[in-house]
Amino acid sequence: MTAAGWLQLLVLIALLGISTPLLGRYMARVFGGTTAPGDRVVFLPVERLVYRLCRVDPDSEQRWSVYGISLLAFSLVSVLFLYALLRLQGHLPFNPDGQKGLGSALSFNTAVSFVTNTNWQNYSGESTMSHLAQMAGLAVQNFMSAAVGLAVAVALIRGLVRRRSATIGNFWVDITRSVTRVLLPMSIVFTLVLVSQGAAQNFHATRPVTTIEGGTQSIPGGPLASQEAIKELGTNGGGFYNANSAHPFENPNPFTNLLEVWALLAIPFALTFTFGVMAKDAKQGWTVLVAMFALWLIPAVAAMAFETGGNKKLTTLGADQHVTATQPGGNMEGKESRFGPAASGLFAASTTGTSTGAVNASHDSFTPLGGSVPLVNIMLGEVSPGGVGSGLYGMLIFALLSVFIAGLMVGRTPEFLGKKIQAAEMKLVVLYILFVPVMVLSFAGISVVLRTALGSLGNADAHGLTEMTYAFTSAGNNNGSAFAGLAGNTQWFNTTLGLAMLVGRFLLIVPALAIAGSLARKQPAPASAGTFPTNGPLFAGLLASVVVVVVGLTYFPVVALGPVVEHLVGKF
Repeated sequence: MTAAGWLQLLVLIALLGISTPLLGRYMARVFGGTTAPGDRVVFLPVERLVYRLCRVDPDSEQRWSVYGISLLAFSLVSVLFLYALLRLQGHLPFNPDGQKGLGSALSFNTAVSFVTNTNWQNYSGESTMSHLAQMAGLAVQNFMSAAVGLAVAVALIRGLVRRRSATIGNFWVDITRSVTRVLLPMSIVFTLVLVSQGAAQNFHATRPVTTIEGGTQSIPGGPLASQEAIKELGTNGGGFYNANSAHPFENPNPFTNLLEVWALLAIPFALTFTFGVMAKDAKQGWTVLVAMFALWLIPAVAAMAFETGGNKKLTTLGADQHVTATQPGGNMEGKESRFGPAASGLFAASTTGTSTGAVNASHDSFTPLGGSVPLVNIMLGEVSPGGVGSGLYGMLIFALLSVFIAGLMVGRTPEFLGKKIQAAEMKLVVLYILFVPVMVLSFAGISVVLRTALGSLGNADAHGLTEMTYAFTSAGNNNGSAFAGLAGNTQWFNTTLGLAMLVGRFLLIVPALAIAGSLARKQPAPASAGTFPTNGPLFAGLLASVVVVVVGLTYFPVVALGPVVEHLVGKF
């Protein structure tokens, strides 16, 4: 890897080192019931108005079941509203290019995709969506889906730290504070930064322009920068343009590229500090942070190294992949020249380590081992560091599994933050871990023997299997990125991928909330000499190892038959 690649990685780590504790402590004050900056002047008046209009009592709290019902009802209404908006967009205003309404299957897939924080796109954004659909539909759900993830994470933290409590908070208060105090202020600032660097932000229709060569090109306009900001900060990923973050209007230069990688990692990493502060044990937060950081850093370095190392097959054919004054070297297929292979590998590992799904290069054009990194990252369940909220509650679920395994090894009842982890919690943990792999592998297995599904593949053999597996893994784990070779806008894929997104979102949220309710009712036991410590390097190593082992046992066969075989055969 080049010196420039190492420098980008080090600068990114430095930015995260600054933002993680600051943002984490701020969110702990927002959700922990204490005062936070801006309360009296800005946030409280706005929130009081929201509560009054929605008839919400901010002082009342909910049991986990009521919290979950509120979340599911809110999400159902969101899906129905977005579905209707997409179907009717041809008859609605703010449609300067006259985009028609979407078909029923594509509308279902897209509505579910954005409400579940997946943002899988079976369409080309600039040629399909009106400005109204982009703003009132997709961008709004970018905020709300991220807010739902934050709410669940905070609810699980409350369940872990409260004593003999029947409630875990108020869903309506949590999503309101998530939007008004965290997501919206950060998005406004980041939007202004993107606009200052050349990202588009207007209401223009598509305009013909004359190129340098004298030809004519159609340039679509729209409110890009504002959607790009929440797309990254909310770990959403749906691009305004089909080229996503590889498009210069969404990601103008290497500076914005680095900031976008930081943006999609900032809140997931910061939530570990929020956990430590709310648990009144900073070491607990540090332990989860170290495990997450290791699971992110190792794949990121690997992806950067694989892509800067290039493809040996191309070298034998006469292609020069060395770094020179005129080229960045490495595997440049499917990559933007203004970013190069190192920045593309870093972006790919980070966007799939979270539930973002934004891309600045074609993952389908990565080297076989380079392309395996985003695939395996998604298979981890996106806890490295995961999506906004979903990364933390996913890692805490794995922490419960880790203490259970540790308890079996030493012959003691497992405990986490003083709460005994018993059969009821472990049954929910097992459901949480199994739902997505069962659904992903089942749908992928059916698709590889279904003739109509195979017709959507752009490649055969091992690479085609990787494309198929990547699609369902991305949908099931609410990532949204894809290998470009799969044509997903069919009845089969729109329906099955939509179902995968629903399972990957809500059949994980319900067990997580049930665990929060179960633990909240328990009285913590004081630590003793036999208590397994969960706030040190030993547990951080155990936690990361459990994640890797569980994922390895689940997905190794399909990874071996896909990218590993492709690399060994050397066909691509």
